[in-house]
Amino acid sequence: MNLNHPLIPINDVDRCFYAERLEEFLPENIVDIHTHVYRDSDFPSVRQNNSRSVSWPARVAKDNPIEDLLETYRLMLPGKKVTPMIFPTVPRGGNLDVQNSYVSACSHEKNIPALIFSDPTWSATETETRIRQGGFIGAKSYLSVAPAYIPGKEIRIFDFFPPHQLEVHNRNGWIVMLHIPRDGRLRDPVNLAQMMQIEQDYPNIRLIIAHVGRAYCDEDVGNAFEVLSQTEKMSFDFCANTNANVFEQALRCVGPRRILFGSDMPILRMRMKRITRDGRYVNLVPRGLYGDVSNDPNMGELDGAEAAALTFFLYEEIEAFRVAAKRLSLGHEDIEDVFYNNAVRLFDGLFTI
Repeated sequence: MNLNHPLIPINDVDRCFYAERLEEFLPENIVDIHTHVYRDSDFPSVRQNNSRSVSWPARVAKDNPIEDLLETYRLMLPGKKVTPMIFPTVPRGGNLDVQNSYVSACSHEKNIPALIFSDPTWSATETETRIRQGGFIGAKSYLSVAPAYIPGKEIRIFDFFPPHQLEVHNRNGWIVMLHIPRDGRLRDPVNLAQMMQIEQDYPNIRLIIAHVGRAYCDEDVGNAFEVLSQTEKMSFDFCANTNANVFEQALRCVGPRRILFGSDMPILRMRMKRITRDGRYVNLVPRGLYGDVSNDPNMGELDGAEAAALTFFLYEEIEAFRVAAKRLSLGHEDIEDVFYNNAVRLFDGLFTI
């Protein structure tokens, strides 16, 4: 990071938004349960888009070394002490081991919790050895590392978190950060069945469902919260999600002690506002700021005063949660649980802040 050029320019719109809506709402101590830390130098010079994932996040930041992540909190959440849980981003060009080694080193150097990015081809023994040797407290994985012969729309949770690895996590009481696959997102019956199966068959896993199960639009929910009301342990982070209606339903379903704040940094540095159109989320950004987005169905552009009024994705996410919390009359203790205490309890016996 070049100190002569701030990592993230902060303008008057940002300062006013934070001061008027978020500063008093947020507790002094925060745990960000969902962050990616990685270096551009660890990636191939030409990065190919993965057909199993959206491409727009790559427009926000080419990398996010630990120094940039910590500086992001200083700039965007002034007056708050933020502890991130870190893990790699999606591997490319055979760089999984390099990424995991970097995250492990950052975890030890900064004394912050970290998850390994796991590969479904690892044996149970290899999974356990890698996690222990790296000082990790669990694993994150992603549908992109599921076997290549499986069509993207048919990938299931167990294709990238296979049962033999879940048994290892269960035996050790480790954290599993789960980004669910499939076009149906949270409402998908296969996703719901396998989420329920993990809770029932692996009761010691500390399971986190990322992004509230990717329910970014009202249409993504279906009957999911009716099904999930039968759960007792799994938690949900609301990273990279700005849907107050979904947050409200999640809070009603599992209560504030099973909801976790996460950001999905570095993409939450994006200057944007999210809307939904016909069941699809669309990120509205200042025209030209993130290159040519005309062919991306999840992106749109604004000009003039509308563009100038945009603030950060992070602020929009927290504001949406504040709206949901206000609807349900959550108290100060509930907010502290969501943004700090729940994570501390989740880490119990694994990591001490």
